Amino acid sequence: MFTSVLMIEKPLTSVDVDFVTTLHADEPVSFIVLMQPRGDQADFLLRAIDDVAMGELKDAVREGDEPEGKEARKPAEIALEHSLAALRAAGSEAVGQVVEDHPLDALKTIVDESGADEVIVLTAPHYVEEFFHRDWASRARHKVGVPVLKLFAHSE
Repeated sequence: MFTSVLMIEKPLTSVDVDFVTTLHADEPVSFIVLMQPRGDQADFLLRAIDDVAMGELKDAVREGDEPEGKEARKPAEIALEHSLAALRAAGSEAVGQVVEDHPLDALKTIVDESGADEVIVLTAPHYVEEFFHRDWASRARHKVGVPVLKLFAHSE
């Protein structure tokens, strides 16, 4: 069985589930999902700039309204459970956890302990972070010893 570590920042949509579960054709895939609470991620300013670049001005204004710290954990847990259920409903094995502190260190440990075959980073576009190679995928490529695939999440 092929094992993928899937890093996400919001619940998987049905399109995302279809996409990641069919990447390896008929080979069965097991997922280890790592959810990072959005409020604990990159700087609000960088996210607001990304929102403006994508023409999502309403989102840029609301960036400071998102829960942070402990308040961000409960929505992340709900998003993780939704995502795990969707992956399982699609016929894949799936386990996961919310990762608040040092997500790339946690990723490295999980890849090593599980013997994962790849890492999939599924996020919204983060143009500023990507330009400076501060996004998860760029940083993960330097940290883990398996291929890292970056995909853009869909919205429903």
